[in-house]
Amino acid sequence: MANDERMDKDTPVEPVEGGAAQEHGEPTPGDDLTALHEALEQAEARAEEYLDGWRRSQAEFANFRKRQEAERAQMAVLATVGLLRRLLPVVDDFERAISTFPDGVDSSGWFDGLVLVKRKLDTVLESEGVRRIEVEGAMFDPLYHEAVTHEEVEGYAEGQIIGSMQTGYMLEDRVLRPALVRVAKAPVEPSQDVGDSKEAKE
Repeated sequence: MANDERMDKDTPVEPVEGGAAQEHGEPTPGDDLTALHEALEQAEARAEEYLDGWRRSQAEFANFRKRQEAERAQMAVLATVGLLRRLLPVVDDFERAISTFPDGVDSSGWFDGLVLVKRKLDTVLESEGVRRIEVEGAMFDPLYHEAVTHEEVEGYAEGQIIGSMQTGYMLEDRVLRPALVRVAKAPVEPSQDVGDSKEAKE
């Protein structure tokens, strides 16, 4: 009996699996896996947030560049328009000078030089996309024409352009300067009252 008691004392006791860990509150493998999943989800959420922010920044930068390019193009167009508008009175002066020369002068060398300069100026304007606003036989359009007078002229319909006082010009689809024109109007018919009064006097 004594031998049995000694054997019980000398025999080591096997720990119960998981028992001590649960008593001391240590995490189990299942708890570790859950924590890893949560950490991974948080990391993925942060990565998606950073990626979304980067995409927004890229889109904003692309829009900024487009706006800058559009503004530069607009400034270039405005600068061109301003320069061309200042040149138009020079074109007018050339045309008036050439049209008012007396007969016989057009055979001189300096007159030919004047005409040549005018042609070169026209070529420069055409190369920039400038063209004349045609008015002959056209109907009055306030987008392209500016009426100087309204006249009763036979052979013209009401609102039809009679003639041009100053040439108008377009730059592509933009009006550089409207054409100053004379516009036909319908003749005023005598009123019936005036006719009746004349008959009464007779």
